[in-house]
Amino acid sequence: MDEHGTTYPGDRTTPAAGRASAIRRTVVRRALPAVAVAGIGVAGIAGVAHGSETASPETATAGFPTWGTQWIVHATADTASPAVAMINKTAAGQDRITADYQVDTGHRVCEGSACSTYLAHLTGPVSGFLSVVSVAIPQDRLPGIPVRGAPPHPGRSRQEVLARAATWLTADHGSQVPYSQVKYWTDGYRQDCSGYASMALGLPAPGTNTVGLATDRGLTRPISLGALKPGDLLIDAIGDHNSRHVVIFEKWNNAAHSSYTAFEQRGGHGTDHRSLTYGLPGGDARFRPYRPVEFGD
Repeated sequence: MDEHGTTYPGDRTTPAAGRASAIRRTVVRRALPAVAVAGIGVAGIAGVAHGSETASPETATAGFPTWGTQWIVHATADTASPAVAMINKTAAGQDRITADYQVDTGHRVCEGSACSTYLAHLTGPVSGFLSVVSVAIPQDRLPGIPVRGAPPHPGRSRQEVLARAATWLTADHGSQVPYSQVKYWTDGYRQDCSGYASMALGLPAPGTNTVGLATDRGLTRPISLGALKPGDLLIDAIGDHNSRHVVIFEKWNNAAHSSYTAFEQRGGHGTDHRSLTYGLPGGDARFRPYRPVEFGD
């Protein structure tokens, strides 16, 4: 059911030299530094906060803690633009930033397991644009802060994901796209299950493989079955390329949640839209539910 494609690695941008190594904490998604510069340890890092909105949603300004050291503040909403300042220049978490809006650049910045495409426009302690990866919050974007100038992202909303998934049902002259682990459709995506899911999510062609969709925390995160919403994924990442599989959840079929409707690219058939029980009691227990981080919830 799966494919031979390679895992999509995600772009990694490392802050300036002097960044301490990172460790994971269960209370936040961000990895926090194990040892900070100049002998400052974890105890010196600002705690997690959710920001305190002080204005209307259209002009919201909120404060957030930062982590790590030597985060570059850029002149424009472009990580290639000149540096105008630095956050946490000499100690981890010494600066608390305020921001009034954020920009989705479409370019992922990663540090450890944390990734974000957003740059926050700072109103303090300096002016400029700072990667949201540097902010000690569990989200990939700043909560309560408006987004401006976001480029179009086909896989950004749940309904767009489902609409893109539906296109392969009739893309082959009115018929479904045939299944193949080695062929590529006219849009550049592999014609297997994970190539199909990657297409629906708007990930780079030819697509991330099933293991990557399940393990890359810049792409998805595990959720509970009861939390499934349209556009979420159910993934079996166990075994080899002939047994792994991924489907795109659309809706529950009944209040008992005994089955659901999903989009699927399956061997021997191609693109399908049908009722499934993968991952449910009585169904294939190897399937686990995941939420694309692009949905922001």
